[in-house]
Amino acid sequence: MLNERIRELRRAFGLSQAELAGAMNVSKQCVSNWENDNVQPSIDMLVKLADYFRVTTDYLLCRDEKDALDLSGLSDRERAHLKLLVLDLLNKS
Repeated sequence: MLNERIRELRRAFGLSQAELAGAMNVSKQCVSNWENDNVQPSIDMLVKLADYFRVTTDYLLCRDEKDALDLSGLSDRERAHLKLLVLDLLNKS
């Protein structure tokens, strides 16, 4: 669910609840409420979270299991490098 996806992404980015709260300009309690499924983020906040984590809103909402990253803004060389890293990781699995 959304609460688990927010927690998963926050941890993957190595952020505390307070750090994510600061980035989203909300209180730590607000992030805690999202992660404990007490409160749902607003639509505007959902978009802000997706942009921050560079994922789609569908991924946040668990409507799409593809963990896609937005690579816009990276050079062709940087994108190619990332693709090689991913392939290398997949081959190690």
